[in-house]
Amino acid sequence: MGRSRKPVCPKGHREFESRPLRQNIMTQEILIYIIGALALAAIVWIILLEMRLKKFFGGKKAGDLEDVMKGIIKELEAVDGFRGEMEKYLEGVEKRLRRSAQHVGVVRFNPFHDAGGDQSFSMAIMDEKKNGVILSSLYGRETSRIYAKPIENASSKYQLSKEEVEAIEEALKKN
Repeated sequence: MGRSRKPVCPKGHREFESRPLRQNIMTQEILIYIIGALALAAIVWIILLEMRLKKFFGGKKAGDLEDVMKGIIKELEAVDGFRGEMEKYLEGVEKRLRRSAQHVGVVRFNPFHDAGGDQSFSMAIMDEKKNGVILSSLYGRETSRIYAKPIENASSKYQLSKEEVEAIEEALKKN
């Protein structure tokens, strides 16, 4: 009768027999706390996910997702159509811009020494390809004259005066 009895365990569980009962209970409590912490973390994660989904759906139900997606697709199609129209418009603007006045130069001078001041001028107006016109105005006491000469590639088939050449050079310096 002086013999102590070991707890009865199923076969193959010799570890249980060697561990005190108190240590086994502490291990079970730790496992319960770990499982509880994991469950709490899962609940928090689910709540956060739910909040994110509510934000995404804008307060609508998940069944309305198809309607939301259809609305987004329609908006994207409208934006794509607008982009196509804008590209065509910009191509037209670029074509017009190439032909617009991009190089302008003005030189004032006095062709007649008896007339006062630099009332005469030569003005070169050219597009992107350096095509355009040169206007020259000669001011005199009794008469004024205006001449126009075509410009192709920054030169003219007509003879240019010194002031007209200066006006072309000034126009080309600016751009």
